[in-house]
Amino acid sequence: MALIKWTPFLEPFEGMEKILSDWPALRGGQSGFTPAIDVYEDKDNVIVETQLAGIDPEKVNVSIENDVLSIKGESEKKSEVEDENYYRKEIRRGSFYRSVALPTHVLGDEASADAVDGVLKITIPKSAEVKPKRIEIKTAKK
Repeated sequence: MALIKWTPFLEPFEGMEKILSDWPALRGGQSGFTPAIDVYEDKDNVIVETQLAGIDPEKVNVSIENDVLSIKGESEKKSEVEDENYYRKEIRRGSFYRSVALPTHVLGDEASADAVDGVLKITIPKSAEVKPKRIEIKTAKK
């Protein structure tokens, strides 16, 4: 008969590993995704680009509030295939949401968005920089 070493500190973590492996968001599952974005600026605008290939631009909502850009939408599965017939399932489906703070003050009401070849490009004009005003302190001499 072989002896088995008792390891009491590892047993509680076996249950946690099972829970985490069953959570779709942690294993790259199909519950949704977060699109990658590029944010850059030119002289007059902040530009945000994200790849949304295969997603209908009509189902994407873009909003700007307090210099924070939010992009949300949904990618729908068109075909009816049973999950158990897959060998691999890596294409992300479901709803997505991405929010990013913009690097400068912008004029959100004047933003424009274009979808070309699966790339959403959002152009947001920068607001006019407010120059600091120097205030002179007056003193009364006695």
